Amino acid sequence: MAGVLEGPRLRSDSNSSTASSRTLLRQRLSQLLTCVEDLSSDDEATEEVSRTLDEAFQLCGRYSGEFFRLHMLTWNVATAEPPDDVRSLLQLDSDSPADLFVIGLQEVRATPVKYVSDLIAEDSWSHLFMNTLGPNGFVKVTSVRMQGLLLIVFARQVHLPFIRDIQSTYTRTGIFGYWGNKGGVSVRFSFYGHMLCFLNCHLAAHMNYAVQRVDEFEYILDSQDFDFYNTPHVLDHKVVFWFGDLNFRIADHGLHFLRSSINSGRFNLLWSKDQLLMMKQKEPLLQQFEEGPLQFKPTYKFDRFSETYDTSGKKRKPAWTDRILWRIKPTDEEECGSIADDEELPVKVTQDIYTCDPSYGVSDHKPVIGTFNLELQKKVETPLVCVSAEGQWSADEDAVLTYTIQEKFDACTSDWIGLYKIGFRSALDYIAFVWVKEDAIADVDEVVQLSMKRDDLPLLAGDYILGYFSRNMQSLVGLSPPFQIMESTLALLEGLVPENINGLDK
Repeated sequence: MAGVLEGPRLRSDSNSSTASSRTLLRQRLSQLLTCVEDLSSDDEATEEVSRTLDEAFQLCGRYSGEFFRLHMLTWNVATAEPPDDVRSLLQLDSDSPADLFVIGLQEVRATPVKYVSDLIAEDSWSHLFMNTLGPNGFVKVTSVRMQGLLLIVFARQVHLPFIRDIQSTYTRTGIFGYWGNKGGVSVRFSFYGHMLCFLNCHLAAHMNYAVQRVDEFEYILDSQDFDFYNTPHVLDHKVVFWFGDLNFRIADHGLHFLRSSINSGRFNLLWSKDQLLMMKQKEPLLQQFEEGPLQFKPTYKFDRFSETYDTSGKKRKPAWTDRILWRIKPTDEEECGSIADDEELPVKVTQDIYTCDPSYGVSDHKPVIGTFNLELQKKVETPLVCVSAEGQWSADEDAVLTYTIQEKFDACTSDWIGLYKIGFRSALDYIAFVWVKEDAIADVDEVVQLSMKRDDLPLLAGDYILGYFSRNMQSLVGLSPPFQIMESTLALLEGLVPENINGLDK
């Protein structure tokens, strides 16, 4: 990708330990255990030491987890229509494919007519990302829109049953809190049992409002609530990502010094006057958030369709207005002396890339990319619902499917099972659907059989999947294995498929 500058990898975790230190600890414990075993087993103190070391050794093993790759993007699009292609922006050709995409946009065009039409159908930006990611196996999990602020979450299809408890909210801060051109939109969910929250903000503009920007951020955090007893607020989540057009500027330096430092690649000369880094030195709240080094060009303000900073009469100073930060929930001091659930199963965050892509020019901002590795141990590994297509499917006859609730959850009779073509873009992208058991909620382990009418099935052959959608959880909580729907006799009779393919009669 043009202009990609990869900085040092940053890592943080919820028990403040690194992989290397844990490996060294395991080695030392193993050596100590070997020494203790050589001592007399009659000595009670020796037995106690041996038992304590063994427990510590076992505890170290619990921290190993699986890695999931998160690709984040923030971009103030300045009311522009999307470009034709965003594949390089999403790094879809990377050797390390993502598991999650979280995309935060600001200043999506939101005139009254445009905003209403976007509420009826997906906006053009969402369409572009869905059409790009869908064929690559990603499904839109959820989105939230507040005027020009848009936050979209995509996940690889295999992860969908393990993304639960999805909820979104928003906070207005524009025009005394009554207008949504500024503020924050957030999405929270459980990912394999770990609580994550993503907060996309567009804060107050202009050089002299650094303190107001911090006040707005604190107001957003205070005002956003979620309907979950264990994570009612943003900062209650195990990991929080705060990103967007935060609008912090580079103070004091003159325009000539700024541009000279940027052109020579000496970005470090500007860090001491970056308002966000300056505010972090005196704001305890901001000190809880981590950020990778700013080793890329300031992302604002550019002449459109160029890599040239503002040449208008205003000649705005370049600034790193567009940022991505993250916070690991601190260990609760009241739980010292005992191992809390979150401590046993931490989430470790490693940042691989923090950069901008200057090749995109539809806006006066450049998009900022952050890629992360999330290391975690799965707390849930079984889908809530098992779904299966039974027998051979074609539009020649009604099809049979079964589902089984494998674990009690907030199911309801308005849940439904959708038929999706492989490569579907969202839970609403179904070909056909059928309501679940109508008279009562199925019991755990009860096998429920349903039928899907043949008139609702596709006539042509293709690869499909079934998904159980929970109305209360607003997510697909179970997916069937992929299966093939055969071409129907009607398709052949109506000439929708050739009678002879590769020399074989149909």
